[in-house]
Amino acid sequence: MLKLEKFFDRIADWIGYISGALMILMMMNVFYDVIMRYFFRTGSIAFQELEWHIFAMVFLLGISYALKEDGHVRVDVIYDTLSPQKKAVINLVGTIVFLIPFSLLIAFGSIDFVLESYHQMEESGDPGGLTHRWLIKAFIPASFFLLVFNSVGSIVKNYNIFKGIGRDYSENAEGAK
Repeated sequence: MLKLEKFFDRIADWIGYISGALMILMMMNVFYDVIMRYFFRTGSIAFQELEWHIFAMVFLLGISYALKEDGHVRVDVIYDTLSPQKKAVINLVGTIVFLIPFSLLIAFGSIDFVLESYHQMEESGDPGGLTHRWLIKAFIPASFFLLVFNSVGSIVKNYNIFKGIGRDYSENAEGAK
């Protein structure tokens, strides 16, 4: 089970690297856009739209990485006082009962949204804007399917912690603070 956990962690780490690279790309895009707009009094609608497209990709991919790093939002008032095994049970129940069904609902529910955009060959309403808007919309179901995949990794990790064969990453993060 530890090898399986490491497999899921490696995939999530790669997602984190991709999100980080996209963040750098977005910063360069914003820098270029600001320089062009304020120093040369020109700009590009496509580059402005690309900013929020990349931001959407960073956010949607970052959800899976945040799950792996246990960086998501929760109420820690009671949770922090619990043993690693009790935390693992809460994480298992939350993942199985809430996270996976919600992610599947969003993933399957957004496929028609993407297909409609693709069939209409939707593009920006602004002149000079980006074409193929369905590409960014396709990140919605893809990211939530990826979240389901990483949820399985979270289940494996928390099962290992519950059985006492894994390590509780949240305690290591607290010790580093």
